[in-house]
Amino acid sequence: MEAGKQMNELSGKWVQGEGQPYPGLYFEFFEDGTFKAELASMSITSSGTYHADSGKITMDQQKHTLGMTGIFEGIYQIEGSTLAMALADGPGQPCPTSFDSARIYQKEG
Repeated sequence: MEAGKQMNELSGKWVQGEGQPYPGLYFEFFEDGTFKAELASMSITSSGTYHADSGKITMDQQKHTLGMTGIFEGIYQIEGSTLAMALADGPGQPCPTSFDSARIYQKEG
């Protein structure tokens, strides 16, 4: 699948549900390669750019309420309206190689 198509596949708002570590946390991916995220219960917001290709995602988090900025590598898988995404523990940390630490998001809308 072409990178542009995969980025379109990610486009939209994905929300962590109950039972996940951060219920209500959402990532919203835009077709122009930017994203924003918010966890309203903790007043945390972030934003930056991303690139997705062949189940791998690179997010350059340029703004974050707690200062966690930098490059986050990860893997993702979409099945229907469910996104499983496993991201590195911090900027510059190793990319996960399995979905053991993946967070589950549901597409909104």
